[in-house]
Amino acid sequence: MTEQVGRATGRTRWRRFGLAMIPGLVGAFALGFAVQQGALAASFAVSGTQFKVSSSKLTGTGFQQFGGLDHEANGTPHPVAISVIGSATLEDLCQSVRVSIPGLGSAVVKINAGAGDKVVKATNLVVDATQLAGDANFTNMAIGRDAGEMTGNSQLAGAFGQSASTVTIENLQQTAWATTAGEFTLAGLSLGFSGSECF
Repeated sequence: MTEQVGRATGRTRWRRFGLAMIPGLVGAFALGFAVQQGALAASFAVSGTQFKVSSSKLTGTGFQQFGGLDHEANGTPHPVAISVIGSATLEDLCQSVRVSIPGLGSAVVKINAGAGDKVVKATNLVVDATQLAGDANFTNMAIGRDAGEMTGNSQLAGAFGQSASTVTIENLQQTAWATTAGEFTLAGLSLGFSGSECF
């Protein structure tokens, strides 16, 4: 790979910038942190920026949901609905985040994967969301469970929870503060700048 380096100062080398952003953005989307199913999300400070995720279809097994709090490094709390899926596949996945670039202003960085005959796969997926929309179907749904008993986490004893054997969500649109997964496979990954977010 050959790259010509300009001598002009004050210019942004977009190719290098994009390559430098890939590990961080993919890491933010799939932290590679092994989260046991039913456990609380990994304890790390979230950024002050939410991100958006859309998918034409999500299918999963081992679904659990309960409430929680995420915190920024400065201590600012954010109430979230924590969704845990033991194993999930997503089609036509899109993730977008609006970032601030010094000297340029704001820009949208977008990740796409799982298009065509490819799919995105995740295990022990934990999503800390503030908004979720789509057409959902659950099997063996149980609403109003004790979240502590459901997850095996005594800190959640008495809290509202719900679970299902399987979940299918079509036309998924989600806004979240954090996502973790034991393993995340992004088939057909592409990353770049965009003029618009996923939705």
